[in-house]
Amino acid sequence: MPLGALFRYFSNDLAIDLGTANTLVYARNRGIVVREPSIVVLNKLTNQIEAVGAEAKEMLGRTPGNIESIRPMKDGVIADFEVTERMLGYFIKKAHGRKMYVHPRIVIGVPGEITQVEKRAVRDSAQKAGASEVFLVEQAMMAAIGAGLPITEPSGNMIVDIGGGTTDIAVISLSGIVYSRSVRVAGNEMDEAIINYLKRKYNLLIGERTAEIIKWQLGSAFPLKDRLTMTIKGRDLVEGIPKELTISDEEIREALAETVNVIVDAVRMALERTPPELSADIMDKGIVLSGGGALLRALDERIRAETGLPVVQAEDPLACVVLGTGRVLEDMHLLRKVSIR
Repeated sequence: MPLGALFRYFSNDLAIDLGTANTLVYARNRGIVVREPSIVVLNKLTNQIEAVGAEAKEMLGRTPGNIESIRPMKDGVIADFEVTERMLGYFIKKAHGRKMYVHPRIVIGVPGEITQVEKRAVRDSAQKAGASEVFLVEQAMMAAIGAGLPITEPSGNMIVDIGGGTTDIAVISLSGIVYSRSVRVAGNEMDEAIINYLKRKYNLLIGERTAEIIKWQLGSAFPLKDRLTMTIKGRDLVEGIPKELTISDEEIREALAETVNVIVDAVRMALERTPPELSADIMDKGIVLSGGGALLRALDERIRAETGLPVVQAEDPLACVVLGTGRVLEDMHLLRKVSIR
């Protein structure tokens, strides 16, 4: 066995979906080994990391003054370079579960419309966290591969990947992106819309975690057959004391309307810009939804109603990007073809 191949055997290369809301890590030959929120809890006095991932999410909005919860990723790109580097280092070590004898090669999915400066930040973070070589790939392309779309064939495939910070839309044919668009509106914007709606309508202040729970329990993009309600707790902004009230799915649909409209408009624009031959393929195959945002109730129905096209949800929407990135990691020929400079 040549020395390079031997090193690669021990290095255990990784594929990473470095998301605004969650980070997923895929290890070669082992599958997904890390699936945790992209949150770090930092002690401001000692500059020590108190918790990362799921443990840090439990502390969100519940920390004392000297301890800060940080989301180092914003809108799909790095907002806090140093914290991202430390978070990546933690996830890489966790993925290996042992000491790294050889630094791994790392493939990272990034949004489509990312600037050179933002690309450089991702590369530098991964290298400082212990990578020997870093490849960047477009999230939409990876989501399409992870969803099992036949991207190498001469036919049109359309993917809509709704993450935490960005919604990436792409039309793919012959392993290349024919059209892509990235809008910085996605799951986190939905949470913020719920917080602002309740503040405006009921003078009730809720935290990020509560907003996310409301989104999954009541959120929808299209009227539902059965009415859903939920009792929520927060702080009354007028009285300044804790308050409880019952809200319905109709109200949350109203709260999410603007965010959902932006995503639907971006899908329509992508269809308008698609060459006619590929449009015909998409009409036959439909649009595939991936990412955490694809789990929003009736979003597929809403896009179907707006476009008249079949819409399907990927099998494991949350893992599509990392599964696609993992598949590319194991096929160097394809990786060199799809990686971005």
